[in-house]
Amino acid sequence: MKAVSKFFFVFLVGSIVLLLTVSSFDLAHAQQSTQQQSQPPKQQPQKPKEDPEEDAGQVLKVGTKLVNVLFSVTDKQNRYLDNLTKEDLTVFENGQQQEIFTFKKEFDLPLTMAIMVDVSGSEQYVLPQLKDAGGHFIDSVIKTGKDVAAIIKFEGEATLMQNLTSNKNRLRKGLEDVAYIPAPGQYGGTPGINGGSRQGGTSIYDSVIAACADLLAREAGRKTIVLLTDGVDTTSRMRLNDAITEALRSEVVIYAIGIGDAASSGTFMGNGVNEGELKKLTEATGGRAFIPNSRRDLESAFLQLEQDMRQQYLLAYEPSNETPDGSFRKIEIKVPKFKEKDLKIRHRRGYYAAKG
Repeated sequence: MKAVSKFFFVFLVGSIVLLLTVSSFDLAHAQQSTQQQSQPPKQQPQKPKEDPEEDAGQVLKVGTKLVNVLFSVTDKQNRYLDNLTKEDLTVFENGQQQEIFTFKKEFDLPLTMAIMVDVSGSEQYVLPQLKDAGGHFIDSVIKTGKDVAAIIKFEGEATLMQNLTSNKNRLRKGLEDVAYIPAPGQYGGTPGINGGSRQGGTSIYDSVIAACADLLAREAGRKTIVLLTDGVDTTSRMRLNDAITEALRSEVVIYAIGIGDAASSGTFMGNGVNEGELKKLTEATGGRAFIPNSRRDLESAFLQLEQDMRQQYLLAYEPSNETPDGSFRKIEIKVPKFKEKDLKIRHRRGYYAAKG
């Protein structure tokens, strides 16, 4: 009996040892499999490049900066053409045709906009109508959470009334706070830039340059200035071409609603508008000038402005001239299947190349 018990004891101990050994082996094998699965697969040696020149060309292509051009097209009846295709277009840079890299409709691209209101003496009687129409424009155009706008008033100098925001209430409040303040004397008041006073004057070009360089240049999206003024600049230190150059460098499109001298009744008088100057400023950047002669015309101008902003195409091309010389490059878009006189194509007239 004792012999049987001894044998059973030895058998039991041997079984336990064998079980532990097998379990340890399974655990080690499982851990090894897990580690092998968690390790990333070894990379296979890359296949030698068969065409080094072709690859170098691709690298250069990726590094080339695309030129983006927003544009709109209208016919003789001022109707927007919204069914154009890439094949309908040709684009030229300094007279040389370029290959279009991409083309698409951009009818809902986010807006980044500065609304600039002239508060000089020539606008004092019509300012309430401008502010009212501007408020309706904000309500209809700005999409909360997507578009942003700022409110700027200007006379001799520009003042930011509301910084860029998507909040319509803040924008309306900024617009409501815009007011005409009579200057004490012809050019009295507080000192202006460089120690001189320009209160009571109108510095359109300086104000546009400041809005482009200080507010919009580093912003994203479709950058636009809406300029409410009579277009008569009296105190700018910079000139029209300087304002156009800064807008082109900052890729800002300028629109203008030209409001001239008004009688105390608030009626519009278009003969006080420097229409030629406003057209030069706006059309060079891809925008346009509206000259309303009544309150109804003013509301219509804002409506057309909204349509212009939403009825646009975007094309991009890689310039064949890759020289980083900082030169101005003229852009021209054509739609060959139409006669040139039958269409109005609005886009910025060019851009400045990067400097090497």
